[in-house]
Amino acid sequence: MEGRTMEQTRLHRGRLIDHIQLVVRDLAASEGFYRAVMAVLEIPVMGTDQGNFLADERVVSAADSPTAAGALTGRHHLAFQAKDRAAVDAFFGAALAHGGRDNGAPGLRAYHPEHYAAFVLAPDGNNIEAVYQGEAKRSARSVTIEVQARRPRRAPSLMPAPGSGRTAPVLPMARPFGGPAPGARGDPVGWRAATPSPTRPRPAGHRFRGRGCS
Repeated sequence: MEGRTMEQTRLHRGRLIDHIQLVVRDLAASEGFYRAVMAVLEIPVMGTDQGNFLADERVVSAADSPTAAGALTGRHHLAFQAKDRAAVDAFFGAALAHGGRDNGAPGLRAYHPEHYAAFVLAPDGNNIEAVYQGEAKRSARSVTIEVQARRPRRAPSLMPAPGSGRTAPVLPMARPFGGPAPGARGDPVGWRAATPSPTRPRPAGHRFRGRGCS
């Protein structure tokens, strides 16, 4: 990075972080807070029936949610992208109006000359930032991933569907040991040859020869 200006730097977003999960003490208070600030940043929030809610890569869960390990996460600093300075200002106002605490009013920060940000503490103490990094050309507004729902595979059924008019197939049966060969005279049903098994009849006088047998 040395010797480069911001105009010469290409930043990658959307290929490293899959998701970030926060486990909070009061899910309702957190959901009210995040819905307010996400609306300002034009990011939809999706609730679930598993004790959590989502906004893009960020997941917020209650401690007793099946998606959490039962313990609260520590304090984190998360920075959300804003489209301009006005969005940063609006974020700060919405956060304070919905349970957030002032942790740094909107203004320029020392990270670089265009870093305009505001900081608030969310209801669970996380340090939440909204930042506008200045004018930049984006390759896309966001990365989209389309996932097809996977249905469990069913084993094929040998029984015909009701009303199909078809009959169930007749499966071949193993012939008793020592019985007629398949298709031989006296074998009207076509027994299939099979190896001897202790569960099948054996010829009179048959004895196993091997370890542990006499």
